[in-house]
Amino acid sequence: MKVQRIVLASRPGNDGEPATENFRLEETDLAEELLDGQVMAQTLYISVDPYLRCRMNEDTGTDYIQPWKISDVLDSGGIGVVEQSRHIHIKPGDVVSSFTWPWQTKCVLEGKSLTKLDPSLVDGHLSHFLGAVGLTGLTAFLGLKEKGHVVPGANQTMVVSGAAGACGSLAGQIGRFLGCARVVGICGTDEKCSVLTSELGFDAALNYKEKGLADKLRSCCPDGVDVYFDNVGGEISDVVISQMTRDSHIILCGQISQYNKDVPYPPPLPPQTEATLKERNITRERFMVLNYADQHEMGVQQLSQWLKTGKLKVKETVVQGIENTADAFVSMMKGGNLGKQIVEISG
Repeated sequence: MKVQRIVLASRPGNDGEPATENFRLEETDLAEELLDGQVMAQTLYISVDPYLRCRMNEDTGTDYIQPWKISDVLDSGGIGVVEQSRHIHIKPGDVVSSFTWPWQTKCVLEGKSLTKLDPSLVDGHLSHFLGAVGLTGLTAFLGLKEKGHVVPGANQTMVVSGAAGACGSLAGQIGRFLGCARVVGICGTDEKCSVLTSELGFDAALNYKEKGLADKLRSCCPDGVDVYFDNVGGEISDVVISQMTRDSHIILCGQISQYNKDVPYPPPLPPQTEATLKERNITRERFMVLNYADQHEMGVQQLSQWLKTGKLKVKETVVQGIENTADAFVSMMKGGNLGKQIVEISG
């Protein structure tokens, strides 16, 4: 059986920006005979996310993800529908997902590596299992719950960087649900700023590409910043941290501004920013959602409830076709997405 897949053709280099030339679309044969415990699935959706940029290097700079290999099929979060099965608990027609789904139109997978999904949790909108009701939503929810120290009634101000992205657009809303009195987003276009305030419930949104970010942030947060959900790092985070209050908290979720640079994760901070953290007793802890597996079921149920009642608003940028996966990834790394970047492989 012939199927299409995406492989890593070359590396951009530790300090290089990813380009479509780093990826290659090719055709390969798929074994039709399954072994015990295996399933064959048609790929429906693939998730492309900023952290995958680290996997393009020979050394990811992290201790928890492995680099992609040249000429090997790529993988990330994905969803598919089972066509054949030799696994006792999975049957044809089941919708399944994996954190390591191959970028391939159809694939043979080990059943034990798959999670069966309940489409009713997302009202049939299956791609939400890769975003709002998947690891992205869990990162926003559990990150705030475990590291944000949000106290209802405490009049806290929360700032979210990368606020129009997959995680940031959810984190801002969830921060309000959990009790933040004021939520301010930072993103890269006026259009995104408008969406954050008019559709997603942010009190204010700032375009970091315009001059005067520090002054504008101070105007939006006159009493300082109590909770910072950090998706980007770099100069933006230095500005936010400089305006944080004593005993405030940073959820270190991502550092997308640093992923094209040859630096360890998390990247080192400038001396002045480090000094501010110490002087004001600001906590800055890396959050890894996979370390909270015991709360995932609870989190999915809560996210699903917010979603189905219309409380949690979801934004997606969907690209059609496996042949456009590389373009979707490169665009996402440059901020071309609003909300979760999804590639629809098969409807």
